[in-house]
Amino acid sequence: MERSLSLSLHVLTARLDRAADRILRAEYNVSYSRFVALTLVGELGASTQRTLAEYLGVTEPSVSRMTSVLAADGLLDVRPDPAGGNRRRLSLTDEGKRLVTSIQQDLEGKLAGIVARSGVPYDEYAEHTARLLATFEGLERETGK
Repeated sequence: MERSLSLSLHVLTARLDRAADRILRAEYNVSYSRFVALTLVGELGASTQRTLAEYLGVTEPSVSRMTSVLAADGLLDVRPDPAGGNRRRLSLTDEGKRLVTSIQQDLEGKLAGIVARSGVPYDEYAEHTARLLATFEGLERETGK
C-alpha cells in the first residue's frame, strides 16, 4: 500500500531526526534537540530564551532547563538581558561555535552519502530543499506566524 505524501514526509522527518539524534549522542554526546537549539542561537545571534522557545515550539521553562544544561557544558552563554526584566540573552561560546560547525559538516557529509545511496543527485536534493524552505519562510512572513 502506498503512503500519502504527507505521511511519507512525516515518516522521513522522524527517521532523519532519530538518525541525527543517534549520531550526535554517540559521536558528540549531545542530543539532536540541543544541537538544533545551539544552531538556532548561532543563526539568530544573541537571542532570548523566549525567542528560542518560539522557534523550537516549546515552553520557556523547557528552554530554560535546556539552556542551563548547555551553559553548564560550556556551549552557551546565558546572561541577564540588559533591558531588564526576567529575560535571558543567549549566545554561543567559542566551544559552542566549534561544536555546531563540526556537527553541521559531519551531518552534511553523512546526509550526502544517504542521498547518494538513494540515487537522488545531491545537488538536486539540496536545490529542492532550499526552494521548499524559502517557500515555508515566505508563507510564515505572509501569515505572520
